[in-house]
Amino acid sequence: MEKRPFPKAVLALGATSAIGEATLRLLAERGARFYLVARSQEKLNAVAADLHTRGATGVATHAIDLDDTAGHPAMLEAAAKSLGTIELALLAHGVLGKQEETEASYAAAEAVLRTNFLSPVSLITWLANYFEVTKQGALAVISSVAGDRGRKSNYVYGASKGALNVFLSGVRARMDRAGVQVLTIKPGFVATPMTAHLAQGPLFAKPSQVARGIVKAIEKRRDVVYLPAFWAMIMLIIRLIPERIFKKLNV
Repeated sequence: MEKRPFPKAVLALGATSAIGEATLRLLAERGARFYLVARSQEKLNAVAADLHTRGATGVATHAIDLDDTAGHPAMLEAAAKSLGTIELALLAHGVLGKQEETEASYAAAEAVLRTNFLSPVSLITWLANYFEVTKQGALAVISSVAGDRGRKSNYVYGASKGALNVFLSGVRARMDRAGVQVLTIKPGFVATPMTAHLAQGPLFAKPSQVARGIVKAIEKRRDVVYLPAFWAMIMLIIRLIPERIFKKLNV
């Protein structure tokens, strides 16, 4: 396979998330330029300043609630104009939600699905069309191992990620013809503010560890990556458990 230069013009959606920020730091060290998108302008400013100190060749910011899909086209067009061309789009936004609330309320479940699935579908649709025209690019989307099988402890979150995984699989098959990489990133447990309320055991990884795996997967033009890698085996075992047994497990 022809080795391609590592992308330098980076659009980061959910740039202030723990995994997103850790990944951007590594890209800054490679001299990337950025268009950072997140809800809080204050947090965006802090991330931008940090990336400048780490070697970023340019940083622009855009504050928007990514649940507002109507605002996506204008924001994405502004990103393409600012960067000159988008070479890598990293989608790193998402919510865990509270399973008890999503079980009791459709509105709560819908909110999780909107952030984790519908918002990415809107962004990916625009980006896929953009990359198809430019015949280049990499689309890296942070999903989760939770999307591999529904568990009673987080099935709404898992459903949002499972739907995203299926969507990305189809987009990947379409975009392969245009030479565009579509990477599905499946982290396991990661020590971030989103999981701070959970008891953290030996399976928890640091955002920096996951970030290194993301950069390596982009470099190797992978399709799907489990991070850390041992989650691939864990999830294979979980998927193979018969449903009659799995429904009895307290997971």
